[in-house]
Amino acid sequence: MTPAFAPILAAVQANCHLSDARHAQDLTLCNYLLAMREYYRWENDLPPQAVPPRGEVARWIAERESLWDGLAAAEWAPVPLAAGPADPFDVAAVNAELVPAGLLYGAGRGRFGKPHFFLARLARHEWRDGVEVLEAGCEYARDLDAAPAVLQGETIVLRREAFRDWLRLTAEAWEARAPEGPLAAAFEAYGYRDSRSQALERMAEGERETLLLHELGELAAGRLLGEGWERFMAGIEDRRVEVTARAVRDLLADCLVTLPALLDRDAGTSLHFWFGTLSPLRRSLFPRALAAREAWLSGRGTSCLREAVVSGRRHWLDVAQALAADAGEAGRMALDPSRAALA
Repeated sequence: MTPAFAPILAAVQANCHLSDARHAQDLTLCNYLLAMREYYRWENDLPPQAVPPRGEVARWIAERESLWDGLAAAEWAPVPLAAGPADPFDVAAVNAELVPAGLLYGAGRGRFGKPHFFLARLARHEWRDGVEVLEAGCEYARDLDAAPAVLQGETIVLRREAFRDWLRLTAEAWEARAPEGPLAAAFEAYGYRDSRSQALERMAEGERETLLLHELGELAAGRLLGEGWERFMAGIEDRRVEVTARAVRDLLADCLVTLPALLDRDAGTSLHFWFGTLSPLRRSLFPRALAAREAWLSGRGTSCLREAVVSGRRHWLDVAQALAADAGEAGRMALDPSRAALA
């Protein structure tokens, strides 16, 4: 990055610190320590196989928390563009100047309303089915959380570094449990047993398409659900409701786009990957898909999977609309996810 962009970098990182200062406490202690370890790894440019020194990480965490304590009265920093200061959440305005210069800016709100920001090298710019797709390469500024992909308006943003880190953490968690199930099949297909690091690199490239398909599904889901869904999400006060709502929309997105595309392409490895990375909540919400996978593995073809996807598309749209229309029902589903499950 050239010195001319140093003020922009400083403003973006300042907003990253402010976001973390306001929302780091949203994480459980275990997730917080894991996220801070990975943030330390990124900030110090450590290779994936390096083990961060525990004492250094502890000292760094103390210093970072001290920095956050001093930001209590801070406000969001405008992004200093050539055309004048821009609101840090006005992604289109910032990228109108930065993308032609080979940079990519990201901003938005994620889980529990936490703002996310990043500044990166623009690695790829393409169009997919009329949708703009921007891909981040080396990241120069970011906050504590780094989502592998985000939807900014109607633009899809993929983050290479974040996806690779997420895959590495997923592999570590999988190894800590019994290494079996759909993820085992996906890792085997990418040669994980022979070379862990190379397999993860191949997986990051190979499953980029699955990541992109999900975001196309998110866009399709958003168009179906409309502004009513956005108002519902903005008004959620119970975090259990938000987690359930996000899981429902994820399943709708995948039944609209991701799974039909993978089935049409006979992308078996990516189907294993999709099932292997389902969160426990999404698994409990979609038992019909799990049963259909067993039928597929037993040699009965993909017809059961296709039927589950068609049923899921209708079901998850109905559930999402019910959530958005009735706050009381949303709370009941959050407390008892079986109310929303597709058996």
